[in-house]
Amino acid sequence: MKDGIHPNYQDTTVTCGCGNTFQTRSTRPELKIDICSDCHPFYTGKLKYVDTAGRIDKFQKKFAAGTYGSLQKPKKAKKATK
Repeated sequence: MKDGIHPNYQDTTVTCGCGNTFQTRSTRPELKIDICSDCHPFYTGKLKYVDTAGRIDKFQKKFAAGTYGSLQKPKKAKKATK
């Protein structure tokens, strides 16, 4: 490997949004993450929605009434009679 072209690989503190912190190694001195193994639903067995900017609510409102365009059957055009 050439000297001076590779980033510094160092001890890193990882901080999760739930408050959990742990040590690992990376090229960055500090990492901030949203979900870790202590709060992820796969590892905890609990259902938890991670809602960013109201996306879940927006999706549920869109499909709640069944009025979304792709869900409705297209209207048939009436034939003109003479």
